[in-house]
Amino acid sequence: MLAGHRTEPSPDVDPRILDLVVCPRDQLKLEQRGDTLFCSNGHEYPILGGVPILLVSDAAPTHMEATLSIEAGRLRELPAYGATPTGLRVDPWVNQAIGATNGMLYLPVLGKLTEYPIPAIRLPPGQGQLLLEIGCSWGRWCIAAAQAGYRPVGIDPSLNGVLAARRVTRQLGIDACFAVADGRYLPFRSGTFDQVFSYSVLQHLSKLDVCVILADINRVLRPGGRSLIQMANRFGVRCLYHQARRGFRATQGFEVRYWSPRELEQTFAGLIGPTELSIDGFFSLDPQISDVRFFPASYKAIVYASELLRRVGAAFPALKLVADSLYVDSVRK
Repeated sequence: MLAGHRTEPSPDVDPRILDLVVCPRDQLKLEQRGDTLFCSNGHEYPILGGVPILLVSDAAPTHMEATLSIEAGRLRELPAYGATPTGLRVDPWVNQAIGATNGMLYLPVLGKLTEYPIPAIRLPPGQGQLLLEIGCSWGRWCIAAAQAGYRPVGIDPSLNGVLAARRVTRQLGIDACFAVADGRYLPFRSGTFDQVFSYSVLQHLSKLDVCVILADINRVLRPGGRSLIQMANRFGVRCLYHQARRGFRATQGFEVRYWSPRELEQTFAGLIGPTELSIDGFFSLDPQISDVRFFPASYKAIVYASELLRRVGAAFPALKLVADSLYVDSVRK
């Protein structure tokens, strides 16, 4: 991570994101004046480093990064991480944050990446559908979605993460746009998106916050649009181990919240629409078989075992009841 700050008076904001966003408080149209967006009710939002910061400042943050982003926008000070990387160079912010953004399996490669771990997204091939990723961080799933034929829009409360996403997608020639935003206050018009995706994000939030997000996902999806969201299963073997380690106490801060499969089906069906569960993986909450080359031998064994069980689960659907990581696939009513 490079030290220092710089002031950003003249942003090069992507005009496509401005065509999509509205005020997160009241869904009114936003007008750009210089490096600020305004709505007719007097709410204003800064643009920093070409990124709109569309956070609701008086809402309790779900992550400390939201507070840092709001403060950066207020001061108009942009963390300086250098120019967009070129060639084989991995963005310094991504290299240092990989364990926090991708999960514990990636800790052995912290600071050692020579390429980006881009997963294979489990969506049908896209034909230009507009996809919203909630909690995009440095953009790995947006990149995966673009490679699968979607037009991705990523949001995250972390300005650092979103700026990294802009740098990385530009470096890789990926067409995507981003904003700093909160999933509870989606800054988009109703009926905007064909697909919503989120991975390893909502599992960290309170169940009340998740319900607020799901209701807003319903709002921004077009009729018949879909959402695919990864969640942690209360009855997964690894999940039971971690719940037991903390004495099955109430969760705190950004700890993982565990849901039963029945609870997931009922909650998502009630707030979005018809819902099905499928297996993401076992023994981990981020077992990406496409990333197995990045891991040491012991971690490879975990990921290969997870993938084997996931494939067995296609023939034995009941196996999803003990999977650690589940996908929740919903269709907007």
